[in-house]
Amino acid sequence: MLPNLIHWAIPFFVAAIGLEVLITARRGADFYEARDALSSVAMGLGNVLIGLLGKGLVLAAYVGVYQWHFFEIGYQWWAWGLLFLGQDLSYYWFHRCSHNIRFLWASHVIHHSSQRYNLSTALRQTWTGTLTGSFVFYLWLPLLGFPPVMVLFMQSISLLYQFWIHTETIGKLPRWVEWIFNTPSHHRVHHGADNKYLDRNHGGILIIWDRLFGSFQAEEERPTYGLTENIHSYNPFWIAIHEWVQIARDMWRWPGHALRYLLGPPGWSHDGSRKTTRQLRKQGPAVKAGGRRQQDARSGRL
Repeated sequence: MLPNLIHWAIPFFVAAIGLEVLITARRGADFYEARDALSSVAMGLGNVLIGLLGKGLVLAAYVGVYQWHFFEIGYQWWAWGLLFLGQDLSYYWFHRCSHNIRFLWASHVIHHSSQRYNLSTALRQTWTGTLTGSFVFYLWLPLLGFPPVMVLFMQSISLLYQFWIHTETIGKLPRWVEWIFNTPSHHRVHHGADNKYLDRNHGGILIIWDRLFGSFQAEEERPTYGLTENIHSYNPFWIAIHEWVQIARDMWRWPGHALRYLLGPPGWSHDGSRKTTRQLRKQGPAVKAGGRRQQDARSGRL
């Protein structure tokens, strides 16, 4: 049985966050806000606890599919390289779909709900991701022949990698690194609520998928972090369910459009009262007083 890397990495997460707090405090930067960071930590702890059950369900699904696998791949050294590419490509499409299907966005929006961008933001994870069937995007890997435990281990590596890119203390890295890998610069774009940054840079470890599939955006000016309509709450339970509540309200109020409110792109509305990413990009950026960009309101949308 391969180790659970995330559990082993928790002390490292805590130490790294503490170090970043000290570094940013010495620089006089306001990257951290106590209530926001505590909310992120609470979301992370909830994700770990729920994950104890969720991982079992996902493993059961992988094992069930593995019974019908096409090839005997096993744990050979070359299999890890192929699995790395397969897992990262699967993550890219899962992540991209999570920004374009509201049912999936309702779980993923949690990760984008902070208006700060620091290492604690990496811990702000969903409590409902397994329930929405995110593991379905990876079922082809055990079906192909990769052992289920091996797939879970590679997913942990991807999640572990993505921790360190949630920071503003690291600028742009050498050009070849920025061209191949997901970096703090690329992921800052992903968390931006500015029109041109919306729904960009979905890669996990590699940024090449975004370059290949047309969703790449380089970092230019500093992003405005958060959602286009922020929830202004530090309550972990509300952070976890707020978009589900809004979906339920929309479906109840407009039953004739219920399916579109559930499966359409976030920000879609039957009367045009909200805006999708495509619509926001067409109208161009708007600027707040004080020079910060302001988007038209969408329901919990990044």
